[in-house]
Amino acid sequence: MTNSKRRPFVAGNWKMNGSNELVDSFSLKLASNPAVDVVICPPAVYLSKFSHAEFDIGAQNASEFASGAHTGEISLGMISEAGCKYVILGHSERREGHAESNEIVARKVKAAIAAGLTPIICVGEPLEVRESGNVFAFVKAQLDAVANECGADYIKNSVIAYEPIWAIGTGKTASPEQAQEVHAFIRKELAALDTQAAASVRLLYGGSVNAANAKELFAKPDIDGGLIGGASLKIEDFTTICQAAS
Repeated sequence: MTNSKRRPFVAGNWKMNGSNELVDSFSLKLASNPAVDVVICPPAVYLSKFSHAEFDIGAQNASEFASGAHTGEISLGMISEAGCKYVILGHSERREGHAESNEIVARKVKAAIAAGLTPIICVGEPLEVRESGNVFAFVKAQLDAVANECGADYIKNSVIAYEPIWAIGTGKTASPEQAQEVHAFIRKELAALDTQAAASVRLLYGGSVNAANAKELFAKPDIDGGLIGGASLKIEDFTTICQAAS
């Protein structure tokens, strides 16, 4: 059970997976949960197909630029027109596989908020940082880049997801205690900028969350839900995770 002061939040990141059949299945079978904000983030080509769903939709990424000669990119205005309320920014797969620096992510966050979208800002460390004991400094640098670009106001307009890179798609997950420790650190860092906003911002855990471990993770006081990868492709598992958040 997440903190009663903050409404639980569960987002499904389909990554580069999905089909018309899966979209239809989720649109018809994934019921709204009155106690939880539920968001599905499919590949961009499927966004408009969710227009009549009972849950919100989000994009997995967006360009920092409004338009122009950026072949293959999608603007925040475009995803807004597709019906999105949310956009995932700074996912580790974008940072590592597409060379998105802390500064690029920060500029995207600023552009998303200006476009009226809520960014789901991903932060988290690779295994070598975890093993070296520098987790807090690494995550702080990611948060500081956003604060330097956007100012403290970004906190009240965002959702933040902690995703230890070593636990994404590996089947490994941080223990509830490890996850809580970093979530508490994030909230403390945000409180240094805006105490009230830090108390109300939703912090999600993303790192091999599944139907079996969700309840224990979400019971921690600073974990307000999850950014779900593989389990978000299975409607029964995803529904169980949403119920665990409520």
